[in-house]
Amino acid sequence: MRLSLLLLLLLPPRSPLAEDPTFPHPGESSQPPPRACPWRCSCPRDDTVDCAGLDLRLFPDNITRAARHLSLQNNQLQELPYNELSRLRGLRTLNLHNNLISSEGLPDEAFESLTQLQHIYVAHNKLSAAPQFLPRSLRVADLAANQVAEVFPLTFGEKPALRSVYLHNNQLSNAGLPPDAFRGSDAIATLSLSSNRLSYLPPSLPASLERLHLQNNLISKVPRGALSRQTQLRELYLQHNLLTDSGLDAATFSKLHSLEYLDLSHNRLASVPAGLPRTLVVLNLGRNHIRQVEAARLRGAKGLRYLLLQHNPLGASGLPARALRPLRGLHTLHLYGNGLDRVPLALPRRLRALVMPHNHVAVLGARDLAATPGLTELNLAYNRLASAHVHHRAFHRLRALRSLDLAGNQLTLLPAGLPVALHTLRLQRNQLRTLEPELLAGLDQLRELSLAHNRLRVGDIGPGTWHELQALQVLDLSHNELSFVPPDLPEALEELHLQGNRISSVGPEAFLGTPRLRALFLRANRLHMTSISAEAFLGLPHLRVVDTADNLEQVLVR
Repeated sequence: MRLSLLLLLLLPPRSPLAEDPTFPHPGESSQPPPRACPWRCSCPRDDTVDCAGLDLRLFPDNITRAARHLSLQNNQLQELPYNELSRLRGLRTLNLHNNLISSEGLPDEAFESLTQLQHIYVAHNKLSAAPQFLPRSLRVADLAANQVAEVFPLTFGEKPALRSVYLHNNQLSNAGLPPDAFRGSDAIATLSLSSNRLSYLPPSLPASLERLHLQNNLISKVPRGALSRQTQLRELYLQHNLLTDSGLDAATFSKLHSLEYLDLSHNRLASVPAGLPRTLVVLNLGRNHIRQVEAARLRGAKGLRYLLLQHNPLGASGLPARALRPLRGLHTLHLYGNGLDRVPLALPRRLRALVMPHNHVAVLGARDLAATPGLTELNLAYNRLASAHVHHRAFHRLRALRSLDLAGNQLTLLPAGLPVALHTLRLQRNQLRTLEPELLAGLDQLRELSLAHNRLRVGDIGPGTWHELQALQVLDLSHNELSFVPPDLPEALEELHLQGNRISSVGPEAFLGTPRLRALFLRANRLHMTSISAEAFLGLPHLRVVDTADNLEQVLVR
């Protein structure tokens, strides 16, 4: 210890340069010493400085000139000092996400010296205008969630390497977006202008676009030819705008030879747009004013697989027979919340999912579903189906059906002829009073059965009802009129809902046949503290959840 102290006293004073770790000293190894790192920041590599989430109010000093990646997100910065930033000429990534930077705190020449910058993130700040100049080297620019009302020609223009521009959640109108905003930037693939104040689709968009986000604007018109050059566009988002039929023409989408996804939902369209490209895979027309689907409008979209028409006033005659027949590859048809009183006739033969809850369907005939033998999902929930008007052969051809939803109808009996391949059957909120084993026969692949909110009593469940359901894992009998736990439940059962019944006791053998039970719901019954047998749960090694709340007395499961 004394020798070390003596040596320190004999050493000559160090010059200020000696404090600089980059300053070379005689006799040192040729390997460069570790670089300084700003206080409280981390520098996992020589070229990376991470000062994120430190509540910084001032731009940190002592950032090495060797920095290539600088993270300053989630701080309290209000301005960028030009002198500090201009030192960092080698920066490739600058992350300023979620600060308090205003346009006044961002000098016009702020990024002038950053000639190698490739990624800039300034989202969630307080910019009222975009920077007038961004480096030519840029590849990704994120200015989302600011207050930007104006973009300049060299903000995003003349950037040959630029691939992605994010301007969503700003205050851009068409006046604030110049016609030459993207001139000379011929590689932009993703452009997000959603949640702004645009009233029409901007002209002169890059021909290189693959994804264009324009949702949540005030767009009422797509000018003629505005999309004529975007032959590489694959995704176009125009939902939540003010588009009417007069705001589109027959050529609006016809030149989009690569378009696969088109979202026009939440607009004011009265008909299916004309000129849809044959490459289209997904078309969303939900929440419009469409009263009738014309076959001629869909004839060109031969590649369509998903058609969404939910919440339109289609009415009884809104989907004429064979209107969808040209769509031979259609996989999914969504008709939720229309006024249809029958299943549409002559549906495409390859249809796999028909989703039409909340309509007025009151009859299901023997041949209504005969044209779609490949259906795997059928949803007719919350219609007006009564047992007397569901033909016993209505499901006869649906040998591939896996999911059937008939909840919220007026059924008093289980439908006959249920497809044996079913995995999920939903019959909640009907008026079922009896369960007959014959109607569940053969459903040995059924895994989930919901019978909640009916009028079932234990005596109305026929002996052997559960015997066929050897794969059943989830059974919902909640909100019925059961007075005790039904006997002979399926052995594979893992989840049992019995809440909202009239159960007053649980005997020692109630779950003897369900050793795999994991969750049991008994809340809101008529149980007392002593009415659950101590032996009821002994044979249930996998049981993790037992809910007995809201009974007559607080039940403590032992």
